[in-house]
Amino acid sequence: MKELIYHRLFYPAVERYANKEAIVDGVYRASFATHGERVTRLANAMGSELGVGKGDRVAIMALNSASYLELYHACYLGGGVINPLNLRLAGPELDYIVRDSGTEVAFVDAFFAGAFVKAMEAAGDSPIRTVVLIGPGDAPHDVAYEDLVAAGDTATPPEPEEEDPVVLMYTGGTTGLPKGVLLQQRAEMLNVYHVAIGLGGTRDDDVFLSQTPLFHAASMASLLVIPAAGSKMVTIPAFDPAGVMNLIEAEGITQTVMVPTMIGLCIQHPEYRPERLASLRELVYGASPMPEAISSHLLEHLPDVNLLQGYGMTECSSVLTLLSAEDHVAGSPRLRSVGRSVLGVNLCIQDEDGNVLPTGEIGEVCARGGNYMQEYWNKPEATAEAFRDGWYHTGDAGYLDEEGYLFLVDRVKDMIVSGGENVYSSEVESAISTHPGVAQVAVIGIPDPTWGEAVHAVVVPTPGHELTEEEVCEHARQTIAGYKVPKSVEFRAEPLPLSGAMKVLKRELRAPYWEGQDKGIG
Repeated sequence: MKELIYHRLFYPAVERYANKEAIVDGVYRASFATHGERVTRLANAMGSELGVGKGDRVAIMALNSASYLELYHACYLGGGVINPLNLRLAGPELDYIVRDSGTEVAFVDAFFAGAFVKAMEAAGDSPIRTVVLIGPGDAPHDVAYEDLVAAGDTATPPEPEEEDPVVLMYTGGTTGLPKGVLLQQRAEMLNVYHVAIGLGGTRDDDVFLSQTPLFHAASMASLLVIPAAGSKMVTIPAFDPAGVMNLIEAEGITQTVMVPTMIGLCIQHPEYRPERLASLRELVYGASPMPEAISSHLLEHLPDVNLLQGYGMTECSSVLTLLSAEDHVAGSPRLRSVGRSVLGVNLCIQDEDGNVLPTGEIGEVCARGGNYMQEYWNKPEATAEAFRDGWYHTGDAGYLDEEGYLFLVDRVKDMIVSGGENVYSSEVESAISTHPGVAQVAVIGIPDPTWGEAVHAVVVPTPGHELTEEEVCEHARQTIAGYKVPKSVEFRAEPLPLSGAMKVLKRELRAPYWEGQDKGIG
């Protein structure tokens, strides 16, 4: 008897919490009963009105909203395979993903409709046959979203199979073209259970703020777990420090997920005060290393907030490890780790030849579990390479300690080899970030005629602070070896370039230095 499909979580919650508020999106508020009816209508209308069949891909390019959540849930109920598009994609990238995925129906809001349609027209002969406009606005489209919802039937859609695909999410890629990660119902539902168990269960009195982009894997667990638990979900169109703090106060937010960059921007905002976040019970972070300066601030000024770190990737739907609230102790060496594998996931560290390394030795992080993707879309060779010898090869470098805690040292591609020594950029960044005058820092390798690569830091000073290269390097030297200390420091007045998922785009920082040379800039 099958269980690992979203029907078995979604509809019981809708029935149990029918009159409870489920969704808050600006002035829009909906109960579980209303949300359930709208999602059901949408799932049915995607077939009857749009001709979307089982396994057909449906793209969406829009800001976070209640409608975005409805589309996700409708696809999880069998309405189609959702293909969420990164909001920062350029026209040729959009065209490639649409063609590669075979997507024929796209949902867009007024903010992105013009750019999306222009990109399709510029490429010519686009496979897109129907554009659905979410919300109001004067933008090119074929169908209005609300008309589509109204046209749908209220009968519960047929249950999909556990092996049916439900998400096709394209990764940014480090080099070359992005890869489509195809995820099944079974993998997604197992991730839900892994996360729920890892967090110590679920509570129906939580109020969750959805602020990470819904096109990103960091949002996948919450958009499924929160409704299934009977908790309220509050959305914000896009991350904004002031807007986030206002919503936390106004809605009594108890739980949210943030990338460390987002946390740092809130702390540095002139309107920030720790008491504004007093309603928070849990703050989950991940997607990039947490600078020591930020974690120290949170532990000191928000002692009642349970901090948890998640680590994973799109390919695993998206969580591999969790660092528990109990592990967040000031000064603990475990704060440098990403925690231990969630129940059902196995980890090991392998060398370049696929040999499993002993405790404490650095190599590539490899994992296996039921929450992994079916394949890279239309890329059998890349799929076979990623899953060689029965393990998924993450591309992250790290080591396991004797208690199973995973310590990441870098992305394999971000490792700097200087004079034969391996320098991990995240370690250097952590050392520099503790300087009170540093607002942002990214460390990259740049060409060096003697050493092959030299450690180079890009620093954005905190407003009102004047920094020198000597000061930054001397500060770093207090905690890291001399060969890891930057050989050069570049200061920028503007913020570092960020991806749509709020990660620093190191490839853009590296590109000017490596133009015409062999070093990859992905």
